[in-house]
Amino acid sequence: MKFRCERDVLADALGSAGRAATNRTGTLPVLAGVRMEVIGDTLTITGTDLELTIRLTIEVGGERDGAAVVPARLVGDIVKALPAGAVEIDLADSMAGDGSSEMSISAGRSQFSVRPLSLDDYPAQSEPAADAVTLPAAAMADALRQVVRAASTDDARAVLTGVLLAAEDDGLRMVATDSYRLAVRDLPESSMLGSGQKVLIPGRALSELQRLMGNEESLTVRLGEREATFEAGSTRLSTRLIEGEFPNYRNLLPSSYPNLLTISKPAIIEAIRRVKILAQDSTPVRMTLGGDTVQLTAITQDVGNAVEEIDAQYEGAEMTVAFNPDYLLAGIDAIDADDVTLATMDPMKPAVLRGVGQDDYLYLLMPVRVP
Repeated sequence: MKFRCERDVLADALGSAGRAATNRTGTLPVLAGVRMEVIGDTLTITGTDLELTIRLTIEVGGERDGAAVVPARLVGDIVKALPAGAVEIDLADSMAGDGSSEMSISAGRSQFSVRPLSLDDYPAQSEPAADAVTLPAAAMADALRQVVRAASTDDARAVLTGVLLAAEDDGLRMVATDSYRLAVRDLPESSMLGSGQKVLIPGRALSELQRLMGNEESLTVRLGEREATFEAGSTRLSTRLIEGEFPNYRNLLPSSYPNLLTISKPAIIEAIRRVKILAQDSTPVRMTLGGDTVQLTAITQDVGNAVEEIDAQYEGAEMTVAFNPDYLLAGIDAIDADDVTLATMDPMKPAVLRGVGQDDYLYLLMPVRVP
């Protein structure tokens, strides 16, 4: 195997595929590598941890076809550190993958050699067999940005680490929750599921997909019984589906709320960021609602306190409600509107954030009990 490629292009591809590689204890050592294969002027780079697989193809100056598995992080760091310009990769076919050869990586006056991992031990990759559905990439990326943030990262409850994709009468619905917050996004007139069908896709995979889509115009989706595959441009991401029953989230969404706060998104974000400086050791931020202002307060015992008041519109009973400031910021940040609303029942029931004039996204947040 021998080829030449621009440093930045190769570094980006190695970095993207390498995000699926794993160094977890107890896994196959070869899974810490990425598979590189050159055929003609096309280089295919694949990384997998058996749950998530990322494959990219890039154009290179191919001189000799071949394949090898190399340590993902090490080779990625080497390529990023090389001087700008063309990088040459060279590995003799007769030695590739048997553990006794070395891959040459060179650019300018810099030269490295790296011993490859076993090519024979690398898991075989199959082509997806499910029917393809094409969706607008921009709308999907925006929906993922809004929803994935609410998925749990705690593997102890696997179903909460996933994002539910469910067929609705008017399109597709995406839902995620970590039991402290819930994000729901509707994509009207978008369809990738059969009537009544639901699938649970790992949030980690969808987070990677969001990053990989870039500025692509379309996203091709293939849903199998146990696996989902997404293709955008020259990138393919495959992930195993999560088995299990997603919580019944609909019961958490009352049809109406008696109290409604309307406030400028930039103003509330900046105020929370300032006040949360004093919200240390899991201290919540209190919101005192009433009249034409909202007061934000953070009190950390033996440290100090912060108070800020900002203009707002409020309809309802006066109350003080407290939230985890990071979760609150994440919900407000996800909204694509100049003004946001916070709808509440009482200080101990979930509150709902929405954008003014936008009904396709909501972010439900559990309050924090305070003295």
